[in-house]
Amino acid sequence: MISGLMKLILANPRGFCAGVYMAIDVVDQLLDICPGEPIYVYHEIVHNTHVVGRFRDRGVQFVESIDDVPEGAIVVFSAHGVSPAVRQQARDRRLTAIDATCPLVTKVHAEAIRYSRKGFQILLVGHRNHQEVVGTRGEAPDSIQVVESPADIPGLRIEDPEKLIYLTQTTLSTDDAGVIIRALKEAFPSIKEPPASDICYATTNRQEAVRALGPKSDLVIVVGSRNSSNSVRLTEISENVGTRAVLVDDASEMQDAWLHDVETVLLTAGASAPDDLIRGVIEWIAARHQLTVEQHDVRHEDVEFGLPGTLKEVMRSRGIDPTGRRVVREDCGVRNASWFSDHAIPFSTVDLTIGASSGH
Repeated sequence: MISGLMKLILANPRGFCAGVYMAIDVVDQLLDICPGEPIYVYHEIVHNTHVVGRFRDRGVQFVESIDDVPEGAIVVFSAHGVSPAVRQQARDRRLTAIDATCPLVTKVHAEAIRYSRKGFQILLVGHRNHQEVVGTRGEAPDSIQVVESPADIPGLRIEDPEKLIYLTQTTLSTDDAGVIIRALKEAFPSIKEPPASDICYATTNRQEAVRALGPKSDLVIVVGSRNSSNSVRLTEISENVGTRAVLVDDASEMQDAWLHDVETVLLTAGASAPDDLIRGVIEWIAARHQLTVEQHDVRHEDVEFGLPGTLKEVMRSRGIDPTGRRVVREDCGVRNASWFSDHAIPFSTVDLTIGASSGH
C-alpha cells in the first residue's frame, strides 16, 4: 500500500569515488584477461560486503595473509594500501602483485616516507587498526605514532617539537579530524601541516553534501557497509548537524518505522557503495510512498585515474595494449537521470554547486 507524499533529496556526490572504481576495475580486468587463473586479493578490495561478495561469486579469493597465496600466483593489493613489509612478502613468494591502492592513499604514503627521511616525527591521525593506517605506518614505523583522539596526545613521545608533522587517514570525518588537529596544534604550536589536506576529495565532498543537505531533511539514509569508515562518518556528520541518520547495507535492512512522520529524506552513500544498492533503497521507498526525487548537486565530480602500472605490465604480457586506458568516474547526474524516467519516478535536479572538485 502506497501512503502519503514524500520528498527524497538525493545527494550529489554520493557512492563510488574514482579510487574505488579503479580498484574494482583492476579485479574486473584481471578476471577478463586471466581466465581460469586464480585471482587473490589481500584484504577486502573495498569495504563493501556486496562488492566483495560479487567477486567471491566470480571466483576471487580474499586473504588476510600473503602466506595464504600460493607461490607464483596473482595477488591484488586493496584500495587501502599495504606496507613495504607486505610488498616484500609478495616478492619473496614470487607473486605477481597488482597494486590497486588509491592514488590518494599513495600520496599519504609518499609524505610519510619523505618526512621520515628528513628526520621528522609523524603523528598519524586515524583509526589504529584500519588497513590504511596499518599500511601507512608500515612505511616508517620508527617515525610514526597514531593519534585516534585528543586523549592520546599526553602519551606521545616527542623528541623535538620543531620537527613534527601530522598526516591523516584519507577517510576521516573532517569534523573529527579538525578536533584532533586543533588539539595537536594547541599541544605543539610548531607542528607542521601536510602540503595539502590528506582527507580525500571524495570523502570531503560527500561529507560536505550531508552537512549542507542534512538540515533540510527529517532523516538521512546512508547506503554503505558497517566496516566502511567513510560511510560511518557520513552518519556521524548528519547527527552533528542535528538530523537522525541510519546506515544500511541495502534495501533489505530498511524499516517502515524509520519513515513514520517523515516528510523529507536525504539519501546518500559511502564511496564504496554501488549504484544499484542506492537505487534499491529508492525503489523500496517508492513502493511505500508517493515519492518525488530531487538530486541536489553540491559538487560535480568528473575524476580520472590512470591504470596501475603493475596492471599494465600484466596486460602487455598477455598481448593487450593498455595505451590510453583510464578509469573515469562520471558525475552522478550523468549516471542516473534516465533511470528515474524508466521507473516513472518524478525527478529533478537542483544545482547548488559552489565550485569544482579536484581529484585528477
